[in-house]
Amino acid sequence: MSAMNEDEKRWKFAQCFGDKGDSDDITEADIISSVEFDYTGDYLATGDKGGRVVLFERNDGKKGCEYKFHTEFQSHEPEFDYLKSLEIEEKINKIKWCRRTNSAHFLLSTNDKTIKLWKVFERNIKVVQEYDNSITARNGLFIPNISHQDNIVAAIPRRIYANAHAYHINSISVNSDSETYLSADDLRINLWNLDISEQSFNIVDIKPANMEELTEVITAAEFHPQECNLLMYSSSKGTVKLADMRESALCDQNAKVFEASEDPNNRSFFSEIISSISDVKFSPDGRYILARDYLTLKIWDINMESKPVQTININDSLRSNLCDLYENDCIFDKFECMFSGDGKSVMTGSYSNNFSIYNRETKDEIPLQADKSAFKAKRLGSAKNKLTLGRNGKREETDPVDFSKKILHASWHPRDNIIAVAATNNLFIFA
Repeated sequence: MSAMNEDEKRWKFAQCFGDKGDSDDITEADIISSVEFDYTGDYLATGDKGGRVVLFERNDGKKGCEYKFHTEFQSHEPEFDYLKSLEIEEKINKIKWCRRTNSAHFLLSTNDKTIKLWKVFERNIKVVQEYDNSITARNGLFIPNISHQDNIVAAIPRRIYANAHAYHINSISVNSDSETYLSADDLRINLWNLDISEQSFNIVDIKPANMEELTEVITAAEFHPQECNLLMYSSSKGTVKLADMRESALCDQNAKVFEASEDPNNRSFFSEIISSISDVKFSPDGRYILARDYLTLKIWDINMESKPVQTININDSLRSNLCDLYENDCIFDKFECMFSGDGKSVMTGSYSNNFSIYNRETKDEIPLQADKSAFKAKRLGSAKNKLTLGRNGKREETDPVDFSKKILHASWHPRDNIIAVAATNNLFIFA
């Protein structure tokens, strides 16, 4: 059996969370906007457009891969900026877990303007029962009987980091020192100490003196997984910059620049739009950078700026439909990308709830689909309900592309081959 077939056989749909199957019943607030495993992979968080955060816990009592509901809390509420007459949505843009130092969990969540540090912990509920006449204190007072009634999971905001961004926050990243984190908006990146909410340091600023001269914006940023002084950020011009905080207070001046030259034959009106990078990730060992633009995944060696070591075409069939995609705004969709825990594979999403895993060594692609209807049709096998399915429930290329169903957000377990995928209001687990 080939390695490709072994891979295909290994990846299976494991779980799906989300009650509403009919797309007509889904409200905007139900749509998942962020997915993130913690550093152990035993916990998983999702954030949605309604400002809610839902945590799942791995069920050790079950064989294989299974997660169960842990807790849910309202992280952000809708706000109104009266100075700028702007509504601030409650939508969760990003969630990042902090490393655990005790039994409690700490995680950062952000909307467009405000970042919050949440503490999630188990709390004992105790009740006072009737006085026990057999127990008296020396001064003759009765001592109440206190008994344990239940354990609940509580979530409280420990710190709120506000008023530091004039533009929409698109990224947060916890540093390997576990003491600091960064937050990035369209034009600036700020460095925070987790313990200090009143002050942050501006470490990248690309805002021109005259805003009419603005040519690019920051689209994503992340700290190096091991070197606490290194960070990278991507731009709408298709560049990735690797900066060292030790070199200067504003560390965008002497950064390494990773930029792929464009094939002149593919040059078009849409070139600048589709070259904008929507997400960047370091490999677990910090040696490689994964960057996703609209039609490609590029893998860079941080020691080689001249060209990417690998370019993977995504949605290549859409290249001829860029005009339609521009008109329906899909060309501005921001797809995330990620490395596997061992760094040997990468993953990103597409339309019709399709996503693909690419093996960096064998160059094989494993196409999968996160769609309840596909599994239902496969199970029923009736002519009426049957879809044209390829391997693992993926629709064949002949099927029309459903641009309303898109895999924008996903997360890969840090150790195991387990992937959590957000598909509209549903969370799919593949293992």
